[in-house]
Amino acid sequence: MPEDGLLEERNRRRVIFHSDMNAFYASAEQAERPELRGVPLVVGGHEERRHGIVLAKSAQAKAVGVVTGEALWQAREKCPGLVVVTPRYDVYQKYSRLARRIYYQYTDLVEPFGLDEAWLDLTGTLALSSRSALDVACEISQRVKDELGCTVSIGVSWNKVFAKFGSDYRKPDAVTVVVPDNYRDIVWPASVGDLLYVGSATRAKLHSSGIDTVGDLACASPELLRRRLGKVGGMLRTFARGEDATPVKPFDMARNEVDRTVKSFGNGLTAPHDIACEADARALIWLLAESVAQRLREARFRARTVSVGVRDAADLSGYGRQVTLPRATNVTGRIARAAWDLLVANEPLDDTRPLRGLHVRASNLEPMDAPQQLELAFDPRRRALEDLDEAVDELRRRFGNTCIQRGTELLDESLLDLDVKRDNVVHPVGWF
Repeated sequence: MPEDGLLEERNRRRVIFHSDMNAFYASAEQAERPELRGVPLVVGGHEERRHGIVLAKSAQAKAVGVVTGEALWQAREKCPGLVVVTPRYDVYQKYSRLARRIYYQYTDLVEPFGLDEAWLDLTGTLALSSRSALDVACEISQRVKDELGCTVSIGVSWNKVFAKFGSDYRKPDAVTVVVPDNYRDIVWPASVGDLLYVGSATRAKLHSSGIDTVGDLACASPELLRRRLGKVGGMLRTFARGEDATPVKPFDMARNEVDRTVKSFGNGLTAPHDIACEADARALIWLLAESVAQRLREARFRARTVSVGVRDAADLSGYGRQVTLPRATNVTGRIARAAWDLLVANEPLDDTRPLRGLHVRASNLEPMDAPQQLELAFDPRRRALEDLDEAVDELRRRFGNTCIQRGTELLDESLLDLDVKRDNVVHPVGWF
């Protein structure tokens, strides 16, 4: 058999699971608080801070038509007895760790995909066992239910993309097996939008070319896809054909492999009131930059690129701007200054164009222990700022993130009680 044929055959012998915790935030709340079990519940933002939307819903709330992303007042109209709880990300992180602890008892190849999802490679595990992949998936599902009080949907396949498709195929509390003998019947008839990383814009482009199902994409001309989508078109065609050979990459806590699983650190916030002056904008920029820089230091990374995102209060439209710094940094003052300069260069910061929210992001990462080019002109302030951040970090570790605040952040009283680092939402990482 040719070498490429042997490689394809080896790939098809892989056993990949994708486990997705159902209605994760709501399920974790119900597991943590028994009095909430069985009642229609949603996890919603702080309405007094204009974050009043449904972030997650329980099965009971979903049954009466509540949907993620709608306003809480709309959800209450559908379900007058709806229970609304504010998000507690420390709880969700705890349940995420507990679920992964179960996964690690079956394989050390566990790749997180956000808090509530993970891929598992059980190829080696099952090669040493007489058990079937379906039996093991059902056992994992039952253990999560018994030990955590949550349910998972698990997809089983020979590649990560079809495993992810399988976990989405039937919900909640289901196991779906997608194998070479049945994927044309299960995956190919589905909407092309059901395939991993086919978003609304990509789906629209594919539809304009007559490609509406995963099967259409799998059989489409590579040249057509290249013209319509560039190199991503070929990648998506590979996904649709079940030819993805991407390995499950375990997250190594000891090595802190953030450079592989996270490409940037960012925080955004919908402001409690429209931002219509420089003082309020400065307070919010510094609050967000504090969180981003602190998380960079905790992960022992520096960033070369700083970006800001802006959302307009009038029509909720948005845009982003970024700048590459002369040298990588995780100093709060440097990141905040770069973000502030970007903002004032693009916004009047007055009542002619009030802003709804802002976002600060640091990317183009490098490890803190990576060598840096020496500066010809030594900057004594740089070391002083690093020492200041280190002292502030230690105080916050001991007494909480709001124990010490910069004067700039106190300019807007509505932000005094916010802890954007604590309430940061960890989202799935990108594939590319």
